[in-house]
Amino acid sequence: MKRIGRRSRPSLARRLAMVTSAVALGASSVAGVGAVNAEGPPVGSAPGDLISVQPYAFRVLGGLPTPTKAWKIHYRSTDALGNPNVVSGTVIVPEDGATGIRPLVTYAVGTVGMGDHCAPSATLAQSANLQTPSVAMLLGRGWAVAITDYPGLGTPGDHTYLVGRSEGTAVLDAARAAQRLPEAPRLGISTDSPVGITGYSQGGQASAWAAELSSEYAPELRVKAATSGGVPADMLKDALDKRGGGGNPAAALMPAIGHDAAYPELKLDSYLTEAGRELVRKLRGGCVLDNLAAGAGKSLDDMLVSDPLETPEWRQRLGEDKLGTRAPGYPVYLFHGISDEIVSYSLGERLRSDWCASGNTVEWRSYPLTDHVSTALVGGGPALDWLGQRLAGVPTQGNCGA
Repeated sequence: MKRIGRRSRPSLARRLAMVTSAVALGASSVAGVGAVNAEGPPVGSAPGDLISVQPYAFRVLGGLPTPTKAWKIHYRSTDALGNPNVVSGTVIVPEDGATGIRPLVTYAVGTVGMGDHCAPSATLAQSANLQTPSVAMLLGRGWAVAITDYPGLGTPGDHTYLVGRSEGTAVLDAARAAQRLPEAPRLGISTDSPVGITGYSQGGQASAWAAELSSEYAPELRVKAATSGGVPADMLKDALDKRGGGGNPAAALMPAIGHDAAYPELKLDSYLTEAGRELVRKLRGGCVLDNLAAGAGKSLDDMLVSDPLETPEWRQRLGEDKLGTRAPGYPVYLFHGISDEIVSYSLGERLRSDWCASGNTVEWRSYPLTDHVSTALVGGGPALDWLGQRLAGVPTQGNCGA
């Protein structure tokens, strides 16, 4: 493999840092590959094929431009039932003077909400996405970055929120789509690019699902490693553990909407009171903070006429989201906060145990006294350091025996 060389110029990491610091202190065109088909992908298209490509601008907080090339894309993927679908996303490449083949990282974002206007492709250009610094960190390492919007987030229909299989295929197909961009060869993206997968929270689930599916679903991708943090690795257990515990009903209804969108036989509407239907209508179009505000002070009991978790249909579909049933086949890095109040620490521990038991190489990192958000802040950097070594071909033994 030809290594990336660099011309003499300020590093991208330095330039991104300067732009981001300025914000903190102060507070090529591509023709469309085809028209977006709201009814589904073009006949004969394969997973990862581009449906449309539009020039895009990745901006950091404050709306400042970045030294990058970017595109909004629509691409062919596969839904939870194995049917073809269309997913939107973004590809961003650093303009850093590098030559040769560069790594490609497919980044799975955490929860942003359910409305199309919340999708990463709708917010990264407006510097209105809280995960912008994480994207900038990836670009600062010289990596090309593919970011899926996930099914139904930025495209027609409801977002299949926390449906693991449909998220995992969308993450993998975003990488395939990046490799098929017309400008990909000039920018160092090719089928020879070492591929990394990374994500936290919802993105932790999506990246872990992509890791488990990749050898079967996208064997041509040269995936070297995956990192996943704060992983909701068992949706059924999580739902059962939280049942009757109070809390904001939006947190339970958003995954319910997602699964109802993926599996029409679940018929969510039949379980809802009129108040529940009204809340669900709001959640379908809202971003995460708006949705939590809409559910504040309400009780899930008042939203339901009966409990979906009492039915075999709902238990089966939620049970199908369980991770740890197959080995990724390459090194994985897992991290979780012991005091995580959103995603139980035990779910991350169990995923680590399951992958270790399968013989997979696993690097596990736990963070004492950190909640869900703070674990993302303190754990993201070490995870990317580890991923960078794997993308560079440095071997690892993991710590399953520790």
